[in-house]
Amino acid sequence: MVEKSACLQEELLKFLLTRRSIRRFKAEPVPIELVKKVLDIARYAPSAGNRQPWIYIVVTDPEIKKKLASIHRWAYPLEDAPLGIVIACDKNISPDSYHVDCANATMYIMLALHALGLGSVWLQTLRNVEEIQRVLNLPSNFVPIAMLAVGYPAESPAPRPRKELKEITYLNTYGNPLL
Repeated sequence: MVEKSACLQEELLKFLLTRRSIRRFKAEPVPIELVKKVLDIARYAPSAGNRQPWIYIVVTDPEIKKKLASIHRWAYPLEDAPLGIVIACDKNISPDSYHVDCANATMYIMLALHALGLGSVWLQTLRNVEEIQRVLNLPSNFVPIAMLAVGYPAESPAPRPRKELKEITYLNTYGNPLL
C-alpha cells in the first residue's frame, strides 16, 4: 500500500512540473462540457473567509477575443485560441484579498485544464482593467485579474530556467539560508 501511495505522490508532483504556458493552439474547438467541468473545479479554490468573489467569463466570440488580444502585445495568444477565460473578482465582496483569491482560482483553472489535456497561458490584465471592463461590459466593482487563452496545445515548450532553491529559501528570517 505504501508503494502505491508513493507512486501516486510522484505522479502528482510530475503533473505539477509538466504544466507549461501554451501560446499556440490547435484549431480544434474545446467542448463546453470540459470548460464547465474546469470551472466547476475552480469553485473549490481557496479564498479569504470563503467569500468566493470570482466570476468567470468564457469568451468564444472572435471579435471579443480579438479586442482582448489587442489590449497589450503579450495578449496575442488569445486571438487564435479556441476560447478565453477571464477571471474577475468583485472587490466589494473581498476588498483586502480579491487579487489573491482570483489568483488562486486562476491556478485551479490552469491545473484543471492541464489535467484534461488542454493548455493555457496567463495573460496579464492589471494594467488594462478599465479597457477589459469596457470590452466585457463588466461593472467597475469586478476587477479582471487574469485572462487565459485556452485550447489543445499545438506546441510542447521545454521547461524554462528556474532559480536555484538556495537563492530563494530562508529559515525564520530573510538572509538566513535554509539549505
